[in-house]
Amino acid sequence: MDMITKLDQMFDVLRARPSKHLVAACANDRHTVAAVEMARSMGLVEATLVGDRDAIQKSCEEEKIDLSVFNIVDEKEDIQAARTAVDLINQGRGDLLMKGLVSSDKYMRAILDKETGLMDPGAILTHVTVMEIPSYHKLLIVGDVAIIPLPGLKEKTAILKELIKTAHRLGNENPKVAILAATEQVLPKIPACVDAAILSKMASRGQIRGATVEGPLALDVIVDRESARIKKVNSGVAGDADCILFPNIESGNAFYKFNTKLAGGELGAIVVGGRVPAVLSSRGDSARTKLYSIALAAMMA
Repeated sequence: MDMITKLDQMFDVLRARPSKHLVAACANDRHTVAAVEMARSMGLVEATLVGDRDAIQKSCEEEKIDLSVFNIVDEKEDIQAARTAVDLINQGRGDLLMKGLVSSDKYMRAILDKETGLMDPGAILTHVTVMEIPSYHKLLIVGDVAIIPLPGLKEKTAILKELIKTAHRLGNENPKVAILAATEQVLPKIPACVDAAILSKMASRGQIRGATVEGPLALDVIVDRESARIKKVNSGVAGDADCILFPNIESGNAFYKFNTKLAGGELGAIVVGGRVPAVLSSRGDSARTKLYSIALAAMMA
């Protein structure tokens, strides 16, 4: 597969593959139904909608969608709908999960349940975003911007591996991964710098494979070759990063929202680390964002 350089290119790749099956939890609302039908009609996925059948039917009527194109599982209560959706995945009846009209905490609770959820022992759930930013020359894969507030070295290692895995699924066999800090110097008093140096060394020693990993690197050096030249940072990653690992949720979330709200960026975002990828969309997300997120989950499934 050629490397994907634009989000739209995921559609062509998925159309050429056997369809994955999406299970939407509490798919009662028009936003969820419309996004799933858009993905289904494009040949990206087939779908099961779990939720209140009457509400789903009403949403389909409002969106002028034929209800019969979906498999419907009737569950009136939102938390039970989330649990049933997860159970369908565990039964092998779905390849990816999507959040509908259920709160994020209930959705995540169903995924994280130790007995009935989607987590294997020792697994770490994290959030991966693939961003297409007009001012940058390639896709950027970033994490974590939504789930892990202050990752330690163990969590950063897990995030790093998921970033690399995502890049591989998008056709990039050796992604350039930047570990973000406030400076490119290794300053012992700044934990982000220390962790970045450790992760970089782990990669150079083969403990983390499949990517070129460097850090610590400041954001200007990560995304701008001229800044790297001026600062005399001799790096194959500087100015040409494919992935960015953030030291905390504040930096990641701010980057994510700046690029979508002020810089015209578009994205697909999923939760990974469980047995299947999961779409964690917001009602505020655009239809395009939801579609890209479903496609990204199908690419990862």
